[in-house]
Amino acid sequence: MTPLGRLIAAQIAAAGPMRLDEYMRLCLLHSQHGYYATRDPFGAAGDFTTAPEISQMFGEMAGLALAQSWLDQGRPAPFTLAEIGPGRGTLMADMRRVIATVPGMADAARTVLVEASPHLRQIQRQKLGDVRHVENTSDFDRIPLFFIANELIDALPIRQFQRQRDGWAERVVALDDAGGLRLALSAPEPGLDLDAHAPLGQIRELCPAAGPLVARVARHVARHGGCAIWVDYGNWHGQGDTLQALRRHRPEDILAHPGEADLTAHVDFEPLARVAQAAGARVSRMVTQGDWLMRLGIAERARRLQAAGDAGAAQALHRLTAPGEMGHLFKALAIWAPQAPLPPGFEPLDDDADHA
Repeated sequence: MTPLGRLIAAQIAAAGPMRLDEYMRLCLLHSQHGYYATRDPFGAAGDFTTAPEISQMFGEMAGLALAQSWLDQGRPAPFTLAEIGPGRGTLMADMRRVIATVPGMADAARTVLVEASPHLRQIQRQKLGDVRHVENTSDFDRIPLFFIANELIDALPIRQFQRQRDGWAERVVALDDAGGLRLALSAPEPGLDLDAHAPLGQIRELCPAAGPLVARVARHVARHGGCAIWVDYGNWHGQGDTLQALRRHRPEDILAHPGEADLTAHVDFEPLARVAQAAGARVSRMVTQGDWLMRLGIAERARRLQAAGDAGAAQALHRLTAPGEMGHLFKALAIWAPQAPLPPGFEPLDDDADHA
């Protein structure tokens, strides 16, 4: 058992079974043994590879989308250029390179990063130079916000509930007879009705932090202007058990190596769109990453890079946009100021739409 696993087992032995969201929080963010607090997990040497690490084209397309939105909203100055969970800073670096080509935009931008990991903050400063780090989105200045979050919400802790004959029981982490970690069910919660028509055994996931986070960003954009783009893997009307562990680029049991494997769950985009609408912002339909990038012109950019000698551009284009790669698994959602034009690459979400 890992050092963090032993701490978790001792906590369960003393206080009883642990909710999955608390287990995820400890595994990812424990100050001494947490996954993000102790390592650089990105790239071939880490445990997973994100779109910005595959190719500069992803960040360039995102930068173009935000730049066009900035132009469409009258070139506000100053404005906050922000990212939550910026990893190594690769996405922000690629976006800022594009933004530097738009007259006046770089001078107006105030780069702000929301990052919990001291280790990653140091890496980001090395790549990006003088940037401002904040603890959360409530620390943003009250000026227009142009924002991106890539593979952020999937790492927010979730709760899981399973349909039983007498209600919905929460899945928890408990101890087996040998003192190891195992999954168990709590007693059904009275009055909890996630779906009256769900079959027995159906699992539903809730992400307590996702809705408030999206709502805060949406309220900021609605009041002060700007645009926020969320990219993640997931779907509309999410359901089922999607919690997964990834270690050294391979999936494994979520209880196998606490603190040494990345834990994520698929994002349910529908409730996030609804809370953004309720906060006063306009919201797009969910679009696949592949379609979004193609609409922004990534194929032409790949051709130009290849012509300039980038031998990996065609393969990167395939990985980012092909249905069997990241193109359909990953989705994008935009939130923008009520009176502003639609951000490029998106379609508006109708108020009565029941799907994206």
